[in-house]
Amino acid sequence: MDIDLILRVYPFFLEAALVTIELSILTALLGLTCGAFGAAARLSRLAVLRWIAAAYVSVFRGTPALIQIFILYFGGPQIGIQLDSFAAGTIALGVNIGAYMTETIRGAIVSVDKGQTEAARTLGMSRSETMRKIILPQAARMMIRPLGVNINALIKGTALVAPISVIELTYTAQRFIGSTYKPFEMFFLSGLLYMVIIYVVGQGINWLDRRAQIV
Repeated sequence: MDIDLILRVYPFFLEAALVTIELSILTALLGLTCGAFGAAARLSRLAVLRWIAAAYVSVFRGTPALIQIFILYFGGPQIGIQLDSFAAGTIALGVNIGAYMTETIRGAIVSVDKGQTEAARTLGMSRSETMRKIILPQAARMMIRPLGVNINALIKGTALVAPISVIELTYTAQRFIGSTYKPFEMFFLSGLLYMVIIYVVGQGINWLDRRAQIV
């Protein structure tokens, strides 16, 4: 273990960690947005919306995220979609994780006891009021931990944008390996920073979950 080398290069890895964090935040927000709309479509009364949402989930969960990134970044220009590497990585990963979040959100909603829906309708509440005031508050508490698992997987999945030259942790490690010929130290440092990021996010998820259970 070359400690001196690690001390020399760690400032570059800290900068790359900030890029990884930024990428994770933007991707998670996009994923949550896609997941919310996807879950709403999956539960819609309109068959066409249910079909579109089911196709979205099937396609993006059934193909590798790396292939989706390559299609958008390298294949996009062929159909007039010109994106820089960061934007392409963010969109591809966000839409990909959104397919998983769709099922997470939908699963939480359908797991709420149906008797509560029937009771709310008996009291004269509309379907939208029932969903907004009765179902979603309970479902939100149940989906915190599963969504946390999705977000942790997303953070680790940001390494997939390294092949399109987004300067995040994995790309930075690969770049320094080419000049130092020290793969163990470089990947050790990048792995350590991934662990720190995921630990902090995990603590935040635990805090949210505890707060939700109290409420």
